[in-house]
Amino acid sequence: MSSAPLNSAPLNPEPATLRVLLVDDEAPARDRLRELLADLGPALPCTVVGEAEHGLAALLRLQEQPADVVLADIRMPRMDGLELASHLGQLPQVPALIFVTAYDHYAVQAFELNAVDYLLKPVRLSRLHAALDKARQRLGTPLPPALGEIGREWRGSGRSHLPTSERQRLLLLPVADILYFRADLKYVVARTAEQEYLLDEALTHLEQEYPERFLRLHRAVLVARDALAGSEKAGEDDEVYAWAILKSLPEKLPVSRRQWPALKALLKQGG
Repeated sequence: MSSAPLNSAPLNPEPATLRVLLVDDEAPARDRLRELLADLGPALPCTVVGEAEHGLAALLRLQEQPADVVLADIRMPRMDGLELASHLGQLPQVPALIFVTAYDHYAVQAFELNAVDYLLKPVRLSRLHAALDKARQRLGTPLPPALGEIGREWRGSGRSHLPTSERQRLLLLPVADILYFRADLKYVVARTAEQEYLLDEALTHLEQEYPERFLRLHRAVLVARDALAGSEKAGEDDEVYAWAILKSLPEKLPVSRRQWPALKALLKQGG
């Protein structure tokens, strides 16, 4: 009587249990997803590893407890689902992403274009099953970068947070706290009242993303408009045309001759 080799795989292996994170600002919506995931049962084993009320909380939780799949609403406070998507690629373990939304206008346009699945509320069990099956096959696939652009079009503004790293962990820097950006070789330095952070961003892209919040002072500097206190002319030996004075920092920022009229006009409006 022969026996199968010890290292042979079973003919019908049990499907691996998917670790799922639920992200929605409404508790009943999260409860409904929990019930549907439980109903999937043996057909597609899932375990809910956590819940979050918005994208910021989801990213913090994912650093403590990785997930295979994130089920996320789009419209949420503090950080919406599209901005959450733009940050997921910074995590050590990138989960698959499925949007769960009551709004289909951007869902159809964005998610079909980028081959990212989405579910319309109220979610049907068969549709959830199909989406999770698709997500399981795509584990480890990078998220489409175009999601960030669609997010800005949809909400009418840039990201609320910018990704950086601290002690090998993802850190989300609130844009509202940034006083200025300064180009530094391959990186951009973001300065808050407390410290500096290195960002893997391009100054020109930041200028385009936040045209109402930041003003170009110099080819290497963007400043938050509400951080400005005044200006002073540079000396004859200086390589810059003028210096911008900040409200909360003693340092001065260089202003080029080309950008001086825009700064002068802004300060005049504020005065």
